[in-house]
Parts: sequence; structure tokens; C-alpha cells
Amino acid sequence: MITLHHCPQTRSMRTLWLLNELGMPFQLRSYPFDRTLRAPEFLSLSPAGRVPALEIDGERMFETGAITEYLCERFSPDRLGRMPGSPDRMSWLVWLHFSETVSQHTAALTQQHVALREDHMRSPIVMKLEAARVTKCYAAIEARLNPPARKRDYLLTSGFSAVDISVGQAVYMARHFARLEDFPATADWYARITAREGFTASLPCGDGIYDRDFYAPWPLE
Repeated sequence: MITLHHCPQTRSMRTLWLLNELGMPFQLRSYPFDRTLRAPEFLSLSPAGRVPALEIDGERMFETGAITEYLCERFSPDRLGRMPGSPDRMSWLVWLHFSETVSQHTAALTQQHVALREDHMRSPIVMKLEAARVTKCYAAIEARLNPPARKRDYLLTSGFSAVDISVGQAVYMARHFARLEDFPATADWYARITAREGFTASLPCGDGIYDRDFYAPWPLE
């Protein structure tokens, strides 16, 4: 049995999307994004008090990259994963972990725009710097999808994989702070992967972290 411990609109969304794509039976336990994650019961699952946490066959895992690698190796080595010996193995690993590069900047922006309640706590410099860094990440994705030689439909030449899920979910969150309009290949790719049923099934049913579609730099110019 697989149990995913999840908060809507967090990194655990990429594990939920992956499980939906795998077609594996699993249980979902959802939590509010608050001090519930600091309770001793939850810390026994994820010692840093973060999601996702995954229970599988009596064992416990945390960290999205590790969970993605394990689930792909075990349940989808060739379709969603790329195993050692695959021509795309190196790229699969690079883009899997690149999703965390995007997410760390988005996490900083989420803290500034959402978690900090008082305006005097926020830093316009941090907001603008981190939004610029997200845009640099978009540029890296754009270059990957639209190289001089041949345009790619997905991040790997061999087709859709778990790295499209991981990076795609990171972009889903990043779009709250930096728009895709200057990156047409990335926007097309994002539309393509988020049309999948696995993505739709991973969207929050109720309230998530964000209460608006886009957070403009602060203070407004």
C-alpha cells in the first residue's frame, strides 16, 4: 500500500501527479499548510516537517527527487523513468533536480508574498531578485525545448517522462510570480503537459496556498 501525505499547491503535488500518471492505487492524506506539519506524528514521517512524505510497504520516504527516482525505478523504469544505460539518463537526472532550482526561488517568493502577513516584513529587493531568477529558469527551459537543431515537445528527446512532471509542477507554482508570455516554447510545453489527466487530478479541490493567480512585484509600480 502507498500513502501520500500532501498539502495542496506544494512540492507534494508533483508526487501526486506522478502517482496519477503511474496508475498505482494509493491513499491520499491531505493537510493544511500550517503547524500541523510540526506535530510529532508528522515529524515521524518527515523529520523537517515538510511534504511530501510517502509510506510504501512499511517504509517511509521524504524529498520529492528521491521519491520520484524510487517510484520510477520500481514501477515505470522505461515510460516515466530513464534507467542507467538509457541515452536520456543523464538529461533525466539533470532536469529532475532542476525542478528544485525552480522551486527554491518560488518558495522564497511564496514566503514574501503569502506567508509574511505585514507589509513591513516584506522585501521588494528579494521579491524582484527571486522573480528575475525564476525568469532565468524559464530561459533555461526555453533553450532546452527550442534548441537551434530541433524543437522538442518534451524535456527529453525520447518523450514525456517524470521530469516533465517535476519541472512542470515547479512552473505551475512559479507562474504565480513570473509570467510565461516571453517564452513561447515553454508556454506550449506547459499547456501540453497540463492538459494531461494526471495533472488535472492533482489540482487542489479546495483552498490551496495561493488566493490569486498572480502576485505582482511589491510595492506596485
